[in-house]
Amino acid sequence: MLTVEQIVSSQKDQAAAFYALANQAVTGVERLADLNLKALKSTMADSAAQTEALFSVKDVQGMMALQNSDLKAAAEKASAYGRELYEIASGFGGEFAKAAEARAAEAQKQINAFVDSAVKNAPKGTEQAAAALQSAVATAGTAFESVQKAVKQASEQAAASIETMTHGMRKGLTSYGDA
Repeated sequence: MLTVEQIVSSQKDQAAAFYALANQAVTGVERLADLNLKALKSTMADSAAQTEALFSVKDVQGMMALQNSDLKAAAEKASAYGRELYEIASGFGGEFAKAAEARAAEAQKQINAFVDSAVKNAPKGTEQAAAALQSAVATAGTAFESVQKAVKQASEQAAASIETMTHGMRKGLTSYGDA
């Protein structure tokens, strides 16, 4: 059975994990605020430059060239913003996933220890029920591991898809600017 020291130790570990995640969340918010401030400053500077360039346009061809360059620059900036936003979100998500995996592994270890202790201390004649309980816990652990692997694979595939889409956007923007 669990001792008071084990329970206190578990609670300390959980508190430490909570504060580590809270600090990660604050760092993510700081990075997001910094990204948004940089985007705002850049937008203001671009707007001023575009206004200045607009005043210097002399003909329709100049207007079209200015419009094309503005569209290309805006699309590139939006793509860069999206990539950085994704990095911030996936960084926090990765930290959260690591913490969740560690907590799940610790919980599984504690459950297994509890079940083993219960089986060892089970009254005579309940060996079959104890074996069934051990089997059920082992099966549940295996199922949980399978779900964790599937979620991790889905996350990796989503990240790869976003990278492919971003690369395609950059390639399309490059060919648009050349047209």
